[in-house]
Amino acid sequence: MPVTAPKGPALSVVPDPKTAPSSSGPRVLQPSGWPMPKGYANGMAADGHLVVTGGVIGWDTQENLAPDFIGQVRQTLRNIADILAEGGARPEHLVRLTWYVVDIEEYLANLKELGRIYREIFGAHYPAMALVQVVRLVEKAARVEIEATAVVPR
Repeated sequence: MPVTAPKGPALSVVPDPKTAPSSSGPRVLQPSGWPMPKGYANGMAADGHLVVTGGVIGWDTQENLAPDFIGQVRQTLRNIADILAEGGARPEHLVRLTWYVVDIEEYLANLKELGRIYREIFGAHYPAMALVQVVRLVEKAARVEIEATAVVPR
């Protein structure tokens, strides 16, 4: 379903119910008249300490990859949570995730399970996200790689 531009320059900021109104954490940007996205945000605004990751894949501390897509996503999200913690951030500080997958059909076929795993690790916080299919990743056996950006409030 294509998104049509809203009439007029209206832009609304939708506060996160868990953090509003007194928190200065990331805020969801939802242009007036746009349909509500499911499982991601159209945009985010935040002010604070920036924490970014490189492309994170689903290997464990021994550099072993799970053999399946779902296992790799689970470990990738755990790895991102660990990196965020190292930088003083938590999942609710995420403002952007960029997913790179080698098979978009594999991603789409597993949406329900992906949502469950995502909520298990990151909760019900959905930052701006992009999904890109790529020919392959640097680690040949990797099925998914994710970059994350978080902003820790001042």
